Amino acid sequence: MRRTILSVSLCALLTLALFLSYPYTATTGHEETTKAAPKEEVPYDRPVEEIKKYLAPMNKFRIFQVQEVSSCLECHDKDWEANPQRRELGEPHDETPGKFINHDSENRWCLDCHSAKNRDKLRLINGKLVDFKEYYRLCEQCHKKIYREWKMGVHGKTTGYWNGVKEYMHCAQCHDSHDPPFKSVKPEPPPIKPVDLRKILTEMQSNSAAEK
Repeated sequence: MRRTILSVSLCALLTLALFLSYPYTATTGHEETTKAAPKEEVPYDRPVEEIKKYLAPMNKFRIFQVQEVSSCLECHDKDWEANPQRRELGEPHDETPGKFINHDSENRWCLDCHSAKNRDKLRLINGKLVDFKEYYRLCEQCHKKIYREWKMGVHGKTTGYWNGVKEYMHCAQCHDSHDPPFKSVKPEPPPIKPVDLRKILTEMQSNSAAEK
């Protein structure tokens, strides 16, 4: 008797499991529709237009400071035919703005970001040209998550008030676009303990008295 009850119970559980494993269907007349699985929630993506007015002023490009020019086209004539061959660059680009390293440099080169036809423009993956002042749109292409966090004020430095005037620092104010990783920084010495400070002050007083 117990075996029979146990067998019936197992059959009932298996039937229930099979029923729950099939997608839910709702029948209306002769039509049968399957209930779609809930979509994964996408994090809120703030439009960049909302923070444009808060962006910190652009830094003057270092190459413009060194070469005393205000535009790439002062050296790169529009009529020149660009050389797409990957190679070691000569002066001034051998030192300024710096070597292109640590930024997927094995697979990318200058003309992946800079327009070959208009050197005062940057080039998106789809070929669209953007101004240097909107260079962060290039960063967005590979760093979507970080870009979203930056717009939300989570990533990077923001000064000012959360509900008032504020200023967003942008990518290149913290990262070198040609060599983004932060450089090693020598740590400052630890603070002086009060006990040690007392000894130092006593010694200074003693030395001062001895000199007199």
